[in-house]
Formats: sequence, structure tokens, C-alpha cells
Amino acid sequence: MKSLAALALAMTVAPVGASAASGADDDVSSVAPALQRYERETLDAGLWARPGLSARDRSVVTVAAVIARNQAGLMPAQIRRALDNGVKPAELSEIITHLAFYAGWGNAMAAVDATRPIYAEQGIGADQLPAVAPALLPLDEAQEARRAASVEQTTGPASPGLVRDTTEVLFRDLWLRPDLAPRDRSLVTVSALISAGHVAQMPFHLNRAMDNGLSREEASEVISHLAYYAGWPNAFSAAPVAREVFEKRANP
Repeated sequence: MKSLAALALAMTVAPVGASAASGADDDVSSVAPALQRYERETLDAGLWARPGLSARDRSVVTVAAVIARNQAGLMPAQIRRALDNGVKPAELSEIITHLAFYAGWGNAMAAVDATRPIYAEQGIGADQLPAVAPALLPLDEAQEARRAASVEQTTGPASPGLVRDTTEVLFRDLWLRPDLAPRDRSLVTVSALISAGHVAQMPFHLNRAMDNGLSREEASEVISHLAYYAGWPNAFSAAPVAREVFEKRANP
């Protein structure tokens, strides 16, 4: 009796494998068989295998997109895929925390709900998660002074509290947490902005991403990848903004 109960429990929490994938395929094909074909051939065998971004980076971009868009139905599969592609549990934890500020608290909490059972199932405990208050990375004082002066000039007259919190909570705390590399934080932020259609915020963060080590080719592929997970209109809105950033960096 106990063995049957254990088997039933295992079936409900089993990782996505061949049988689970087959069940998902059946669900899709019963409604949209062409969509199933695009997912298999264009996404899984095509987009995810392209060389412009590593599989790990594609997972970071995709997780950021589905959290930013609060696509709860896609979160579990993409969280699992990210872990399989080498994103560490601590990094996923930091991605979710980071996106509370760039995509909203509710979206981050939805991601927590989607991730909690996966961590429990895989035995991921507190020892694999970031410290609540770690020693922070060193602050680039000159870069931060330039950013703060610009924000004070543009936003200070409208919302001094927003300016204060942007400095104290985001750029002197969140961005300096060590369990997600600065390049990855930038990758997450740019992906979330594109996914939510916030292209007005892109120039600063795309420049920061490239300063943090994201190449032009990788940035271009982020936009291509997000066409599938955030929609063609958001990708097309982001492309001219990225082009302007690329041109200004090439011809300062």
C-alpha cells in the first residue's frame, strides 16, 4: 500500500521527462497542432540551438521574460530548463528577487510559488540559496555618481522618494549582491524591459549590460530570442533602440 502511495506521489512531482513531455505535447496538439510543430522545430530544435547565446543565457533571458510577463503556465518548465542548463539555484533566487524591482512584487511572488515545489523536489535547501545580507560587491563610485546625477536631474523634481530608493535600495544594494554576476543582472533587466515593452528604459540598461560584458552579438540575439517569448511587436520596438545604442558606442 505504501509503495503504491509513493508511486502516485512520484508521478505527481516527477521531473519533466519523456512521458511528461509527451503529455504536454498531447495537450497542445489537441488544440493547436501547428503550434506544437513550431515549438518542436522552430524553438526547441532551432532557436535554443543557435550559437548567438549559450543555452544558460537563453534560460536566463527566458526566465526573466516569463516572470516579467507573469506567465505562470510557462514558469515551471522554464525554471526546470534553467537548472538543467546550468543556472544555479542561488542565481535563480537572485533573478526572482531582482525582478521584484523591475517587474513588480506580484510577478516575483508568482515566480516564488512556481519555483518552491521544484526546489523541494530537487532537494535544494537553504545552503544553496543566497545569504539575506551578504557582503556586497565593490561600488564603482564614479559610475554611480554619474547615474545618480542624471536621475536627480530628470526624476528628482517629480519624485524625490523614487530617486532616494533607486540609489539606496537598487544601486547601492540590489545591484551589488554577489550571487548574480553584474552581466547576468543586466541580462535579466534588459530582458524584462523588452518583455514588458519598456523600451524607454533600454538605453541606460543596454549600455550598462555591454559595460558589464554583454557583447553586441549577444544583445542582438537576446532581441531575436525574445520575439518568441515576448512577441514580435516587443522585439521590433526594442530593435531600433538597440541599434541606436550600438551606433553610439561604435562612434562615441
